[in-house]
Amino acid sequence: MAVNQRSEHLTPVRSVLSLAVYPIQYLVSLPDRFGHQMMDSFSEYKDLLEENRRLKEEQLVYKTRLLKFSALEKENIRLRNLLDSSFKLGEQVLVGELLAVNLDPYKQTVLVDKGTRFGVFVGQPVLDANGVVGQVYRANPLNSEIVLISDPSHALPVQVNRNGLRTIAVGNGRINELSLPFLPNNVDIEVGDLIITSGLGGTFPQGYPVGTITEVTPQPEKPFSRITAKPSAHLDRSRELLLVWSNQDPLLPLPAKPENPEDHRSEHEVHE
Repeated sequence: MAVNQRSEHLTPVRSVLSLAVYPIQYLVSLPDRFGHQMMDSFSEYKDLLEENRRLKEEQLVYKTRLLKFSALEKENIRLRNLLDSSFKLGEQVLVGELLAVNLDPYKQTVLVDKGTRFGVFVGQPVLDANGVVGQVYRANPLNSEIVLISDPSHALPVQVNRNGLRTIAVGNGRINELSLPFLPNNVDIEVGDLIITSGLGGTFPQGYPVGTITEVTPQPEKPFSRITAKPSAHLDRSRELLLVWSNQDPLLPLPAKPENPEDHRSEHEVHE
């Protein structure tokens, strides 16, 4: 040891001995190194599991937000279509949102969130962005019930846009079909003709789209043809509806003409 401290003659010997001892040192330190590696691997695995869980939760949140954004985008498109329709109508309108739907074959109605406190009245026309939906038949303060044009009890005065032919469109309980039961076999009507409101009856102003003719079948054994039409309005899909007020005010009655006493005297003189 004294020679090792004061001289470098033993350096080669020390190098040879370190080479011989290295495998023993490696084997002695191997369990400790293996333990640290296992702990590091376990810690990394735990971190990966936590990160994976967090990313899955974020993905679920983002997917939910995307669904909401998609629904809002579609709603925005519907509202823009309604807004465009209101400008085209040139009438005072109010947008109502559906609260409930009843599509029973014998009674087809919907409930909207606008009532008499907004000025809604019984008989008021109701449309969507594509055509006539129906009319209000029961108005409550906070909501209103609307009978659809497909309801079996509903009848609507219409005319063929191509030639002005007037008739009645009647609901038959099918949400995607209207009947025109009062046209003779030789009537001038074709598949694809657009039918619109005629303005008769005093409920619907003239010119609102009602439907498109889908079938014209003459019935020789009967006086009337079988004629059906598909409603222009999306009766089974619309979420927002337009309640319409006509911009045509009724004419005011003429004031009563005041009586002139001279007229009575002249009439008396004539009788004399």
